[in-house]
Amino acid sequence: MRDFIAIQQAPGPVHSTIQPPGSKSLTNRALAIAAMARGRSVLQGVLDSDDTRVMIESLVKLGVQVQQDVSNHSVWVEGRGGVFPNQSAELFVGNSGTTIRFLTALLGFAGGRYCLDGIDRMHERPIGPLVDALNQLGANVVAESPGQCPPVRISSKRLTGGRVTISGDTSSQYLSGLMMAAPLATEQVVIKIDGPLISKPYVEMTSNVMKSFGVECRYGKSFDRFEITGGQTYVATDYQIEPDASAASYFWAMAAICGGAATVTGINQYSLQGDVRFVHCLKQMGCNVAWGDNEITVTGPAKIGIDVDMSDVSDTVQTLAAVAVFVEGTTTIRNVAHNRVKETDRIGNLAIELRKLGAKVDEFEDGLAIHPGALTGAEIETYDDHRMAMSLALVGLRQPGVKIHNPGCVSKTYPNYFEDLKMFVGN
Repeated sequence: MRDFIAIQQAPGPVHSTIQPPGSKSLTNRALAIAAMARGRSVLQGVLDSDDTRVMIESLVKLGVQVQQDVSNHSVWVEGRGGVFPNQSAELFVGNSGTTIRFLTALLGFAGGRYCLDGIDRMHERPIGPLVDALNQLGANVVAESPGQCPPVRISSKRLTGGRVTISGDTSSQYLSGLMMAAPLATEQVVIKIDGPLISKPYVEMTSNVMKSFGVECRYGKSFDRFEITGGQTYVATDYQIEPDASAASYFWAMAAICGGAATVTGINQYSLQGDVRFVHCLKQMGCNVAWGDNEITVTGPAKIGIDVDMSDVSDTVQTLAAVAVFVEGTTTIRNVAHNRVKETDRIGNLAIELRKLGAKVDEFEDGLAIHPGALTGAEIETYDDHRMAMSLALVGLRQPGVKIHNPGCVSKTYPNYFEDLKMFVGN
């Protein structure tokens, strides 16, 4: 007996409002920075999910005092001013890319003896550019799996600072980790980016969270050089975490697929999260977008295919693909080659599942072209990827016979997703 959920068709157009849970990206950045700060920080709107739990568990193993109130979506963290009480630890991070990349940077700068490991898929997710950057600065870090993938072993003294060059075309999380950890150094850290930088909004997010905790990171519009003055100390603060814009994309897509209006509250056009820009894609497809002071509403349905560079909103590629199978004409998604090394190959495996549903898909190295066809029901493999499950479930709102295998994988970032989906469409 295989574990699956059968998606029920929506009874009609959607007319609903929701506030998704807190942003995973902001939660894990705020947790990491609060752990380095001096004093007690209180974080509100915290996401409770697999990825945030492994971050909290890891910080506790490092000797950081953390208390969580799940019912009130809050966490307090007693920061130690950049000193981790436990100078050796073995940390299990599941399949959380943010956790392993942020903590590898932090512990590489802080010094000590550590091993960071995760599930089998984590052994296929590259971390080499970050490892190389830390070693340029004088650390001793090794990624033990082929292709410089985890587990990661750290045996270092505290870093003093310096200049480092890192590739910008694989994951912005490497840069974000270095930026957040750099204030632990006593001298200036200069980070030079080799090649184009992907996912710039996530880097801007990192800088904004750092600033909220009292640390400045200087960089220009070209995003090719980042400077962090040495000797800065994060200051404990009360920090409000926004609802997750990546999660919001599923609800906006419901309006694009089913028609009607979908309103997401708690975020606006000035959100720290670049994924709010997903609504621009839907607008190009023929939807209407209304920006409020504390909400964004999308009115559908979507009508036409588009050709779009999604390098800055790559976590919403699968969501757009779910919309693309219902519109007229081809939708082409470009410049997301880094999606191949996320929780799964989010280009190749996405193409496989879309073809099961009846779409014709042309796959290329950095994206795919989706040609709508005669849709059919299908059993969708999720590859233990939360975004595959959440996005392709949306197809079942109009197409009968869609079943999502391993629906529990959504616990990575949105444990109550399927309950919220049913509520939102009125099932």
